[in-house]
Amino acid sequence: MAGRLKATKKMKSIMKRYYMEAKYARFFGKKIAWITSGGPVEPLIAMNIIPVYPENHGAMIGASKMGGKMSEFAEGLGYSQDVCSYAKNDISSSITKEGPIKGGLPKPDMLICCNNICGTVLKWYEIQARKFHVPLFIYDTPFVHTKFTKEAREYVNAQTEEYIKFLEEHTGRKFNYRKMKKVEKLSLESMHLWRKVLETAEHKPSPMTAFDAFFHLALIVTLRGKKIVVKYYRELLRELEVRNENNIGAVDNEKYRLLWDNLPIWYRMRWLSEKFASHGAALVADTYTQAWCGVIDYIDENDFLGSMGEAYTRIHLNVGVDQMANTIKKFIRQYDVDGLVMHSNRSCKPYSFGQYDIQNLLQEEDIPVLMIEADMTDERKFSESQIEARIDAFMEVIKQRKKEKVK
Repeated sequence: MAGRLKATKKMKSIMKRYYMEAKYARFFGKKIAWITSGGPVEPLIAMNIIPVYPENHGAMIGASKMGGKMSEFAEGLGYSQDVCSYAKNDISSSITKEGPIKGGLPKPDMLICCNNICGTVLKWYEIQARKFHVPLFIYDTPFVHTKFTKEAREYVNAQTEEYIKFLEEHTGRKFNYRKMKKVEKLSLESMHLWRKVLETAEHKPSPMTAFDAFFHLALIVTLRGKKIVVKYYRELLRELEVRNENNIGAVDNEKYRLLWDNLPIWYRMRWLSEKFASHGAALVADTYTQAWCGVIDYIDENDFLGSMGEAYTRIHLNVGVDQMANTIKKFIRQYDVDGLVMHSNRSCKPYSFGQYDIQNLLQEEDIPVLMIEADMTDERKFSESQIEARIDAFMEVIKQRKKEKVK
């Protein structure tokens, strides 16, 4: 393999500094807002509020192979096994103070919940708001079954105005529209750069895999709207372009190209990466990381706040199955993939429930589909022998189809 990207070390340093700043925020007179991964973060950045993401922390817990332990603790409190493991990880960590971040996440001053990713976040954030005795703002996004209506636009735009009033009330300061203009520009630039980063994988061989994208996604989620994100993705993009110029692939002797659907299996990323690579297969794209650049076209750069609601409403998880299938069809063609790997994620119902319907809608694409049953952070729900056998069988189908096409 080409080896780890050089930018990896720098990103780890940026994220470490970010969490340290959050931990000591009160010493510098800053407030902390816990926010969902699909929530509108730009107004927080404009108001100098540090955004902290319990879902990111949940992923870190999963990558540290602590997800099963944390989920088990929450289940001991009475939470169902079927509850999202991100939620169980966060609730458990806030009580035990355990996790990859010493002492857990810093206490929030407010919670910002956007339900464009799922309904679980509503109850999850209500629980944490009661626990920490802090205000909660819910940014409610209507589900986009087929199209985004005029009424939906008016509804979410009214909430953007309420969101700004909420921030003013709980900071005691007027909203900084001047700074917001700078944040908007940086946010859009970072999204465009992230899209270009992902598009480098169109090259054959691909300079990166979805597993790389899962890792380098962190900045576009946590610090979108800051200069450091733009600077970082420029450097990462250049490194990937150099790989393409020299035909350096992330997977040695890339023969097959695959598309991943759903969240990563955080605690088995390396194993999965090596397993697919052993077959000469590179997962060159995924539907998950595309979410943080897939709605750029809905944002009006001259009216960011007025179009922000639409962009946050129309993300991949908040649209109908037909639209989800069309997005996957687009990626199949864009990245010229030979097969689709679907993670049937026990924790993420909105992402997983429609997968069999999507599979049926993809019949015209005539590509093999592999379904892996697991959980994004709970390693108790991962069967290595079963998944290994499925991958081997899936790759044999792809290899055979390739041979037939050559003939």
